[in-house]
Amino acid sequence: MNAVSSRIVARFGQLAGVFTKNELFPGSAINALICLGLFRCDKECPGGFLGAGVANRPRLRPILFRLLDFFPILADNEAKGSRPATSRTAQMRSRWAATLLVCAAVLAAPLAAEVRHDTPTVNFFKPKRVLPPAPGTKRFLTIQINPEEQARELAAAASRPFAPVTRMPGAEIITPGGVMPQGAPSSYGWYWTTVSPTLGDRAGRFQKALEALSSGPGGQSVRAPRLAHLQDIADRHGRDILAATIGTEVSPALVLAVISTESGGRPDAVSRSGAVGLMQLIPATATRFDVDDSTDPGKNIRGGVAYLDWLMKEFDRDPLMVIAAYNAGENAVKRAGGVPPYAETRDYVPKVLAAWQVARGLCLSPPELVTDGCVFALKG
Repeated sequence: MNAVSSRIVARFGQLAGVFTKNELFPGSAINALICLGLFRCDKECPGGFLGAGVANRPRLRPILFRLLDFFPILADNEAKGSRPATSRTAQMRSRWAATLLVCAAVLAAPLAAEVRHDTPTVNFFKPKRVLPPAPGTKRFLTIQINPEEQARELAAAASRPFAPVTRMPGAEIITPGGVMPQGAPSSYGWYWTTVSPTLGDRAGRFQKALEALSSGPGGQSVRAPRLAHLQDIADRHGRDILAATIGTEVSPALVLAVISTESGGRPDAVSRSGAVGLMQLIPATATRFDVDDSTDPGKNIRGGVAYLDWLMKEFDRDPLMVIAAYNAGENAVKRAGGVPPYAETRDYVPKVLAAWQVARGLCLSPPELVTDGCVFALKG
């Protein structure tokens, strides 16, 4: 380490006490300052690069800008004489960019728990250190793209296998009007103390599952949608539902209940995990059942009904397993030997059953089973 960088690191060491006592900064901010000194002297700073999406998180953003305000020109003063003179504007730009990159690199470790590490990454870009331009240099933008390297990276990305996206517990639905909450985790944990979630315990379970909807402790019950809300969905999409269920073992009333629970009847609903449309089809399910446009209500309903019909055959028409598999996936149900112990799925099943009980009332002849057909009493 040369004399200049030694002086800078020593100076940063003196500031350590200030940052430790200052409530605005975490302990890792001290390391960021030390790394900044090494960075200014062309020394390599340890730590990985932080993605832009994470750098913009509310917990990190104020730390970065407080560091910038607290440390405006120290590195330039310490390194004076070791670098050629540059314009004040160039110095400020270089300092701002260097500080942001280094602080982000050091602070990346504590935030690692907030990032999913099983997502495949594509290294399209490589960092490159650029010195400030010489005095008098005109402003310009240089975009450097190596066509051959870009073609190789794009080909490699296209060849990677697609990993189906599954909705996580507590997932939200994003619509043009904002975020639609999906209910608190484990809202109906009490429900499963009465109803068995085990795959083999199906004898008499469906009727017991319906009765348990209003038999919670202290008079609790599973919240059901309003009849008027389901009537509105049926008026807008009832014909598509009836057409899609012809020749299947799926009751139109069950489809209406799933739509109400999944999207609230919004064709433009999109979840954070990529599920789209009225019946919230993830890309893998849409492809599996030949849905080329999940935002189209009719196509989305046909894909969702096809999946429900397949699940009816896969789980021998067991209503609870079919509903659970629609939410968590058939493999999750098989691995768990019943309704998976996911908070979202354990709440999803009783919510769909509660909606199904209301939806039955819109049929001219109310169905008894989730496989029974029905014709909606539509307005107009």
